[in-house]
Amino acid sequence: MSENQTLRGFATINYWADDMEAAIAWYSRLLGAAPYFERSGPDGRLAYAEFRIGDYQHELGLIDRRFASASATAGPGGAVMYWHVDDIEAAFKKLKSMGAEEYEPVKHRGEGFITASVTDPFGNVLGIMYNKHYLEILNSIIKG
Repeated sequence: MSENQTLRGFATINYWADDMEAAIAWYSRLLGAAPYFERSGPDGRLAYAEFRIGDYQHELGLIDRRFASASATAGPGGAVMYWHVDDIEAAFKKLKSMGAEEYEPVKHRGEGFITASVTDPFGNVLGIMYNKHYLEILNSIIKG
């Protein structure tokens, strides 16, 4: 590997929300944990909340939509960030039972790779994936 990698790894993904309290409650329920960090905006209203999740304690941030760039689209964007899940069917079912809408159905992409995505109740695309490569890398790190 090059010592000067352009992209070093996933740091934070941010999702927009018009209703921060509802978004925090929804994601807390989904993730089984409350955010570990919250910040208010200049007006004193809650502006940002952040969760640490998964094997690498990645950051998932919720940002009040009032801080979105003027060029941000109102609907789901063109990029999908996939979170590894061990049971994609169960995760997909849980997300839909919580009010998320199917964005892309469960699709087998090849041996050991399955994807699906939903739009959360706040208009963000949430991708899920069973990814054998993720598990191989995780196991190699754990074994050292």
